[in-house]
Amino acid sequence: MRISDIHNQLAVLGAKPMHIGRIERAWLRGLPLDTGTRYQQAENFLPLSVRNGLPALSEQLDGLLRLRSEHPAGDGSARLLVELGDSQMVESVLLPRGGLCVSSQVGCAVGCVFCMTGKSGLLRQLGSAEILAQVALARRLRPVKKVVFMGMGEPAHNLDNVLEAIDRLGSEGGIGQKNLVFSTVGDPRVFEQLPRQRIKPALALSLHTTNAELRQQLLPRAPRIDPEELLELGEAYARAVDYPIQYQWTLLAGINDSQEEMDGILRLFKGKYAVLNLIPYNSLEDDAFSRPGGERIVQMVRYLHSRGVLTKVRNSAGQDIDGGCGQLRARAVELVNTSRLQRQSH
Repeated sequence: MRISDIHNQLAVLGAKPMHIGRIERAWLRGLPLDTGTRYQQAENFLPLSVRNGLPALSEQLDGLLRLRSEHPAGDGSARLLVELGDSQMVESVLLPRGGLCVSSQVGCAVGCVFCMTGKSGLLRQLGSAEILAQVALARRLRPVKKVVFMGMGEPAHNLDNVLEAIDRLGSEGGIGQKNLVFSTVGDPRVFEQLPRQRIKPALALSLHTTNAELRQQLLPRAPRIDPEELLELGEAYARAVDYPIQYQWTLLAGINDSQEEMDGILRLFKGKYAVLNLIPYNSLEDDAFSRPGGERIVQMVRYLHSRGVLTKVRNSAGQDIDGGCGQLRARAVELVNTSRLQRQSH
């Protein structure tokens, strides 16, 4: 379901744009749809026909998703396993300092070799209302001042729904556009569409290596854009919105933590309006990948930072509770399938 479908339903009930805006703001804040303001109660503002239709609409919105389980972590984050109306599951993550990471797809088609979500492939897209419902749910648990589209899925593969969600969050959701972060492997449509939007989000680009051939191996179904070109496209957007690009670099021991890669970063980032986020790999069971040692990570940060590349280490939130994207869902799906097989065997 898209948020525009909800707007249309309200219009049929007799709601004017000002009524629709107030109802949407209440929902996105995690409040009842008939929430009034300090100076004006809903019964003095909303038409009777709209008020009478709100219980059914509220039930419909609540049916978009439900919280299946919450997993608090020691770093102040909490990973949320969310069940959609069709019983598919996605993950949202409450981040420290008022952040929220949301999913835009069930599964993902890019197939990054180090990502659990990619192992399942793409199962379906989330509608813009399902994306926004993750924010509404999270705000019932704690304040949300920043939303990052870095959960399950490739936002560029669900571009219309993600852009619609960003527009609503930036207008009615009370979140500044620089606190809305669109993360992508670098689909060309992103660089065409984002500059045209009313709400222009911050951009995070998954880089992971300066070697084009290695990047193709790590991100097998990502668009064939060389790292040099990707940074040029990112630079153009950064200058247009006057906000730096975040480049994501999942640290894989023995793969992309070499001195050659570090020197490649210096070459590509020279003069760029950019921040490099080094993300130590969150190991899975029976995994072919591992993260570099802590000493090596510190060496890399010092080397890059001292030579002019703003470099930060960003651990996946909730390392102690299946922090890697898709791990929690994978465990839940495994449990569901095991339970189904056990029932069939009896």
